[in-house]
Amino acid sequence: MNELESMEQFEQMKHEGKHLFMFSADWCPDCRVIEPVLPDIEKKFTEFTFVHVDRDKFIELCQQLDVYGIPSFIGFEKGKELGRFVSKDRKTPEEIEGFIIGLQ
Repeated sequence: MNELESMEQFEQMKHEGKHLFMFSADWCPDCRVIEPVLPDIEKKFTEFTFVHVDRDKFIELCQQLDVYGIPSFIGFEKGKELGRFVSKDRKTPEEIEGFIIGLQ
């Protein structure tokens, strides 16, 4: 999974191709639970570029996008938001995959 480095990079990625941004933080226990399954999910959905967004480094972006719970996912294609799976609840691999299928 790619790591978001800057707001400029976010704006560029958001407008080019299909990206799935995963908002997370090092201290988030629910984020750690899904971390081991993410490589398999990435392999299943190769049409998306997966990008990890550290909530603590990009708090203003999270506020801008109304991401107040983590882990959360937002899909973009060519500048258009395809959908979001944003909540404070723990997410199962099946829920994440169902969300991504719904974006296509």
